[in-house]
Amino acid sequence: MDAKKRSEKPDLDLDLLPGLIGYQLRLAQIAIFRDFNSSVGALDVSPGLFGVLVIIDANAGLTQNALAKATHLDRSTVVTVIDKLEERGLVQRRAAVPDRRAYALVLTPDGVKLVRKLKTLVREHESRLCANLSNQEREQLVRLLQRIFPELR
Repeated sequence: MDAKKRSEKPDLDLDLLPGLIGYQLRLAQIAIFRDFNSSVGALDVSPGLFGVLVIIDANAGLTQNALAKATHLDRSTVVTVIDKLEERGLVQRRAAVPDRRAYALVLTPDGVKLVRKLKTLVREHESRLCANLSNQEREQLVRLLQRIFPELR
């Protein structure tokens, strides 16, 4: 679908949808993912993978179990994600101390370089997303969103 067709608004009655938080969050997610993909898509990193890489970068040596809890993913999904990142040479598994049965996760030098580049691109992406918001409005939006399902924080 070309950009013109996507930007055309359908002549439909959306009933209660525009007033629903979930509907507005979904539209925002679509816009955010599109812009994220146009910003970092060439690096083959999704928003979810970006989050995983940032968490590992900030918490070198964390276990897969801790990563699963932090990302709200089940452990089998985390194993698959780490397998893919390991295949790409971005993450290493090391025996965790003191439980050597668990794996501690660390970024490789290539992973560190990629995360640095991604952080720059994602900051630019965030600036575009919030271009129509003041800093105060942006901070307020983040606070309000954090109040929805606080148990996930």
